[in-house]
Amino acid sequence: MSTDEVRAVADWLIDGARSAPQPQQVLSELCERLLACGIPLWRVAVFVRTLHPNVMGRRLIWRPGAAVEMSEAPFELLDTANFRDSPVARVYSTGEPIRRKLFDPDYSADFPVLAELRGEGVTDYLASPLFFTDGAVHVVTCTTRAPGGFTDAQLAGIEAIITPLARVTEIRALRRTASNLLDTYVGHDAGGRILGGRIRRGDIEEIHAAIWLSDMRGFTALADRLPPRVMIDLLNGYFDCQVPVILDHGAEVLKFMGDGLLAIFTVAGNETEVCERARAAARRVQTNIAALASSAMPGLRFGLALHIGDVLYGNIGSGNRLDFTCIGPAVNCAARLEKLTARLGRAILASGDFAHYCAGEFLPIGEFSLAGISAPQLIFGLADQLKVNKRP
Repeated sequence: MSTDEVRAVADWLIDGARSAPQPQQVLSELCERLLACGIPLWRVAVFVRTLHPNVMGRRLIWRPGAAVEMSEAPFELLDTANFRDSPVARVYSTGEPIRRKLFDPDYSADFPVLAELRGEGVTDYLASPLFFTDGAVHVVTCTTRAPGGFTDAQLAGIEAIITPLARVTEIRALRRTASNLLDTYVGHDAGGRILGGRIRRGDIEEIHAAIWLSDMRGFTALADRLPPRVMIDLLNGYFDCQVPVILDHGAEVLKFMGDGLLAIFTVAGNETEVCERARAAARRVQTNIAALASSAMPGLRFGLALHIGDVLYGNIGSGNRLDFTCIGPAVNCAARLEKLTARLGRAILASGDFAHYCAGEFLPIGEFSLAGISAPQLIFGLADQLKVNKRP
C-alpha cells in the first residue's frame, strides 16, 4: 500500500466525491478505492445525526460485494441499552476514537457488540469521530477480518481519509437537512422548488389544482377551557387524522392555520382522477376523525371544503420573509365554502366545479350566497350523507 494511492482517495473526497452523487454511492466507491489501496476492509458503517421531526439519524453500512444498506434511526433509539452501551454512543459523547484489537485474546471487551463482531471473525475494530465545522460529532466505524488486524500503515491510510470524509459527509448532510426542513415546514413539492432556487418574492406560477381546506369545529371554545399542553396534543392528534391520508393520496399540505389546514392536489391533466383522489381522502379523514372523537375526543367535529380551480403558487411576502403558498379566487371560494360547513352542520361540502368530476358521489344541497362571490353558488354534499336536505 502506497501513500500516493491513499492520497488519491483523499483528493477524490476533497474534490467532493463528484462521481458518486448519492450517499450510498459515496460510501461504496470510497470503500472500493480503499480496498484497491490494500486496506482489507470487511464492514464500514457511517452514522450521521440529522434534523428531522421523526428521525434521529441515518446509518449506512458497506460490506464487500453487497449493496450499501441505509436505514433511519428513530429518536427512541437513544433510550435503548444497545445504543447507550455502544462504541458509537461513546464516540458521540467524547469525540475520541476507539480501537479494539479483537484478535488479541486479552482485548478490552467493554462493549457488547465487540463480542458479536469477534464471533463473526472480525479481528480489528476502529470507531472514529467525523467532526463537522459546527462542532457536531458523527461517527464512522471500520472493521477487518485480516489476521492480526490492521497494520500501522493501513490504520494510517484510514486516518488520512477521515477528515476529507467528514467534509463530504457534512456537505451531503446539510443538503439533506435543508430538504428535510423544507419538506417538514412547507411541503415536499414547495420545498423542492425553494431548494431549486425559487426564492424570489413574486416568483409564482399559475397551476390548476383541487383545493382542500379544513377546519376544526369549536376550536376557540376548546382553547379557552383546555390547558395549553392538552390543546396542542388535541391539535396534533387531529392533524394526524388528516395529513398522512392527504399525502398518501398525492396532495401537498401547504399550511396549518391554527386548526385549519390548506392542501392542494395538483392537476397534471386528468381532473376526474385528481378529484376522485381528493374525495377518497376526504372519506378516509372523516372516518379517522370520527374514530378519534369516539375514543379520545368526544364532540370533535370538522368541516372540509373541496373545490377545483386555478391558483397562483409561489412566493408571497415582504423583503426576506416569504411564504410559499397558493392564493387566488379559487382559494377564496374554498374558504367561503368551508365556513358554510358550519352553517349547514355538514362535515364535507363541495363546489359544483369539484362535484362535476365525481359523478354520483355528490348531490346538490342548494344555492347559497358566498361572501365576495357575486352569484349564488350551487353547493353539493356527499350523496350517502344527505339524510336531510334543508336549506337554512
